Amino acid sequence: MKTFRLGGVHPAENKLSAASPIRQAGLPKQAVISMFQHIGAPAVPVVKKGDEVKVGTMVGEPGKGLSVPIFSGVSGKVNKVDNMLDSSGLKRMAVVIDVEGDEWEPAIDRTPDLVTLADRPELTPADIVARIREAGIVGMGGATFPTGVKLSPPPGTKATCVIVNAVECEPYLTADHRLMLEKPEQILVGLQLIMKAVGVNKGYIGIENNKPDAIQLLTEKAKNLTDIEVVPLKVKYPQGGEKQLIDAVIGRQVPAPPALPIHVGAIVQNVGTVYAIYEAVMKNKPLVERVITVTGKSVKEPSNFLARIGTPMQQLIDEVGGLPEDTGKIIGGGPMMGKALLSLEVPVTKGASGLLIMNQKEAKRVAPQPCIRCAKCVGACPMGLEPYLLAKLAKAKDWDKCLENDVPSCIECGSCQFTCPSHRPLLDNIRVGKTTVMGILRERAVKK
Repeated sequence: MKTFRLGGVHPAENKLSAASPIRQAGLPKQAVISMFQHIGAPAVPVVKKGDEVKVGTMVGEPGKGLSVPIFSGVSGKVNKVDNMLDSSGLKRMAVVIDVEGDEWEPAIDRTPDLVTLADRPELTPADIVARIREAGIVGMGGATFPTGVKLSPPPGTKATCVIVNAVECEPYLTADHRLMLEKPEQILVGLQLIMKAVGVNKGYIGIENNKPDAIQLLTEKAKNLTDIEVVPLKVKYPQGGEKQLIDAVIGRQVPAPPALPIHVGAIVQNVGTVYAIYEAVMKNKPLVERVITVTGKSVKEPSNFLARIGTPMQQLIDEVGGLPEDTGKIIGGGPMMGKALLSLEVPVTKGASGLLIMNQKEAKRVAPQPCIRCAKCVGACPMGLEPYLLAKLAKAKDWDKCLENDVPSCIECGSCQFTCPSHRPLLDNIRVGKTTVMGILRERAVKK
């Protein structure tokens, strides 16, 4: 069974919502549409108080540089354009909409009919990429990198394959799993669209073997598509990382930054992104909703929702039976790479794949003890780094040494902290070091 070759850990899977079909979340009374839903420059609001919008109306145009448009996930009237709290813990620009009805832009095809490439022979690679840009599609596995940019490789590079990241190795999360079971044909068409856009004739779908039903279903659906291969993978975290997935599926290793997956011929897209691409190109539907898992050991009804962008997290919690009495922490994302939320009023965004409600026992951190030099963190690191050293250097604010020891290569997967027998906050310190060093590098680049 294939997997990546360096490091990795095996946290408990806890896929409590795996058997829960995707259901439509209720419409909120008020939606908060953040302008900060992607890597790069924030979108710029193009509506004002009192404006009426529909589902699919553009409310934010791309900012300067790396950016994408933002669309309303609801219909109603703009209440205000102001700084609102988001999952980062900061107040940032957003459009607040009082919801009225559920009226969609008429150009969006809401029928369930499958549209294939054979139905749209006129589509050119440029058409596909343009539609993806116009629809505001970003990486929906959490990275939120603008997809249109990713599908426009820099000069001197050439894609040889597309890899769909259907691993979903983060514990608890099942949104991608359910999407594969319920929308397999659309995902395959989405993959074909990406392959046509970047001019390759080989596509892979990497799925960990704890999802045998998804592997079987997609294999069956793709049996007549000779250019697409479903690749079962051994269960190991963080196999959903781009570099780890590329290594597992095609055996190529991406060099250290600034090298990208395209430098070894690969373009990786999350399975949710692939589905969004199908809807954008074939259904003229901008990114206005996404599947999100709401789960936890004390949650009454762990579920997978199709939720509109801008829906408050509190509403999703109400729909799974409310906040458990023994709640200790609420995580945006999964337990390994997710971050604690400061408020339940923060909205669903393009990159919100999960909401994990941890009970008090799970959430309580054990007091850290001195490092015993066991090197377990070194063995677990999928990037071949020395986490104990990077954490020590970051705590000492020795940024030059952090850079010398390659802190930019850290993918922040948390494997080091997970495996540490002394319960040291390795990732917490390394994140500070990485953020600081990357800021220093950007400043140096500007001065040049």
